[in-house]
Amino acid sequence: MTPLTPHAAPDPQAGAAVKAADRAHVFHSWSAQELIDPLAVAGAEGSYFWDYEGNRYLDFASGLVFTNIGYQHPRVVAAIQEQAGKLATFAPAFALEARSEAARLIAERTPGDLDKIFFTNGGAEAVENAIRMARVHTGRPKVLSAYRSYHGATATAINLTGDPRRWANDSGAAGVVHFWAPFLYRSPFYSSTEQEECARALDHLESVIAYEGPGTIAAVILETVPGTAGIMAPPPGYLAGVRELCDRHGIVFVADEVMAGFGRTGRWFATEHFDVVPDLLTFAKGVNSGYVPLGGVAISGAIADTFARRPFPGGLTYSGHPLACAAAVATIELMAEERIVEQAAHLGDAVLGPGLRELAARHPSVGEVRGLGAFWAVELVRDRETREPLVPYNATGEANAPMAAFTAACKKNGLWPFVNMNRTHAVPPLTTSEAEAKEGLAALDAALAVADEHTV
Repeated sequence: MTPLTPHAAPDPQAGAAVKAADRAHVFHSWSAQELIDPLAVAGAEGSYFWDYEGNRYLDFASGLVFTNIGYQHPRVVAAIQEQAGKLATFAPAFALEARSEAARLIAERTPGDLDKIFFTNGGAEAVENAIRMARVHTGRPKVLSAYRSYHGATATAINLTGDPRRWANDSGAAGVVHFWAPFLYRSPFYSSTEQEECARALDHLESVIAYEGPGTIAAVILETVPGTAGIMAPPPGYLAGVRELCDRHGIVFVADEVMAGFGRTGRWFATEHFDVVPDLLTFAKGVNSGYVPLGGVAISGAIADTFARRPFPGGLTYSGHPLACAAAVATIELMAEERIVEQAAHLGDAVLGPGLRELAARHPSVGEVRGLGAFWAVELVRDRETREPLVPYNATGEANAPMAAFTAACKKNGLWPFVNMNRTHAVPPLTTSEAEAKEGLAALDAALAVADEHTV
């Protein structure tokens, strides 16, 4: 990376114009339009972005956990510019250098025989098409997914999702059945150890499969390490147990690595931590750090064979878009050359993990710290003994005031947090330096003092 350059001089008038146009014409996702106040962003570089008022923020959210290589990496920007000059766009039915090379580089890094790559425009479409593949491959209708999950906002993906964003979109007719995945801190199985949680969660899933009818289930989909829902790494043996259940009943195992993939956990894919190979693996976000929208499905040999002489009933106008694929090639190559995956592992082991645990020891509002690589969650509570969350589940308005105050304190101290329900996530770019990470932890320390005011 080139050194961080000074950000542009403040220009409040330009910022006001950007904000006015946004308010007049942009319809924002997941929002009541009149109740939001989007920040007008003037620029970004590395781990920082800044507004038109001259305020600079350390991005501990990596956008929406996708800028794994930081903002404006010159090699990726140059690759997009070069591809635009060569061939800016082309239909998906043709063989193109950028598309072929991106698929090859991804297949080199996916586990097992996941060697065929279907490109999408993002993570939700990847999940949508993975489930379609599983249903056609098995001839079965149902899919099992976990509570405390997020799989996207398209029709099938939002039904698979296990958080409240599903509620207003749930048709009740998508063939989706939810189950409890392991999470020891808030165990639905009254477990006291990781071993108990693993065994009881697998027993629960086995029962759900039995009562739903194994012959009706096409797939089980799990975020390898759930992201937005709380970064709960599964206990040892759990994913292997899910793999065994799927094999026993002819069920397709889909690993959703949209957020956890491409170095976020300190490995190319989070499945590597657990020595498990899924049948399908979905990806997006970090594949090219969101510089141009791209996602996809990595497909096993057995499922690819299903469509060797039978057409796959799906497609996208911009599947494998040349600009997106060129960005992916540059991203993957530089991640390998600059050892960014290893840097993410070091960041977690040497700075984020120890630093967050030290904060937990001093702040009564911290109930638990968990994570790996550059992928961490801090669970905020009113009472450490009872583990009562700092705010109620899916809180809004006044009920969410403690988290709103915490969020405001982060921003006041130059830290842009990733906040969901009663948690803040430490998910900076994988390229974040130790000094920058420590800067973020110091800002987080100050903000946690505000959260402490709401504890009992």
